[in-house]
Amino acid sequence: MLFRLIKPALFALDSETGHRLAIRSLTALPRRAPAVAGGPLSVEVAGLTFPNPVGVAAGFDKDAEVPDALLGLGFGFTEVGSITPLPQAGNPKPRLFRLVEDQAVINRMGFNNGGAEAALTRLRARAGRPGIVAVNIGANKDSADRIADYAVMARLMAPFASYLCVNVSSPNTPGLRALQDEGALSALIDAVIAARDEAVPSAPPPIFLKVAPDLEPADIDAIARIAIDKRLGALVVSNTTISRPALRSHHAGETGGLSGAPLRRLATQRLRDFRKATGTAIPLVGVGGIATAEHAWERIRAGASLVQLYSAMVYEGPGLGAQIVRGLERLMRRDGFASIAEAVGSE
Repeated sequence: MLFRLIKPALFALDSETGHRLAIRSLTALPRRAPAVAGGPLSVEVAGLTFPNPVGVAAGFDKDAEVPDALLGLGFGFTEVGSITPLPQAGNPKPRLFRLVEDQAVINRMGFNNGGAEAALTRLRARAGRPGIVAVNIGANKDSADRIADYAVMARLMAPFASYLCVNVSSPNTPGLRALQDEGALSALIDAVIAARDEAVPSAPPPIFLKVAPDLEPADIDAIARIAIDKRLGALVVSNTTISRPALRSHHAGETGGLSGAPLRRLATQRLRDFRKATGTAIPLVGVGGIATAEHAWERIRAGASLVQLYSAMVYEGPGLGAQIVRGLERLMRRDGFASIAEAVGSE
């Protein structure tokens, strides 16, 4: 209700200013306890027990400023970042666009963030608090050795992350998606695993890998093989797309990654593709165009153990997560499932 009242004022601001205001508003919220595992929507993935399968995707809380506020709103987990070793300003503004007519967003942010040390200060301060808070790690744009950057980030963040998510699928850092190529990806994952294990030798956090939707069948098969071979915790399917379906907004021609409603069909198909390529050997996280409980349920039935959202909150507000959680419980019972795990891949 509150979001609906302030939405016209937020939308009168440019997109990036509106986002910063949303983060500041969340920092001012009284701290609420996160959801507790053990209810009907609890699901276990990569050794972690999620109180519900609905999370906040990376990109919303880039600098780990509001993870506990988001958990207090009813999300089952949140993923901060992407965070790079050194602070970087990202691409020139404007770089974030609302496509209101399409219920979509185009961004070309370019991994803008305050860097590892600033985020670590915040993550250290919340150490010991309940809730699943993951860290999405990236490489600096001007790095001479991007694989080394990912290793540095894994070493720094592993002690404070519920899981590490390796982001090689953003379209806004030139050349980054080349790290999805089989040889480069294998070397990258090896480096991240070694760095993580060095930092946390006992019970290290699992590693998730976030992939692009703009992949060829051979790419999907190669990534699936690597994920299984390296025993990754999960694949996150998918990031934003550089493709352009029919769009109505005057921002349709902006460069960058497209997210929101127009991504839903492509992201769902990629999830099915990865389900087919991996079988049940590795969990999947469904991302892209999820705005309702029905969307989330479709993704779970297609093979996702967890789902994430971000762009839909631009239009529906931060209470959307709790709304989807309530709807999922209703849909699960309607279709005769006793748990989320039972429903995964049941379409």
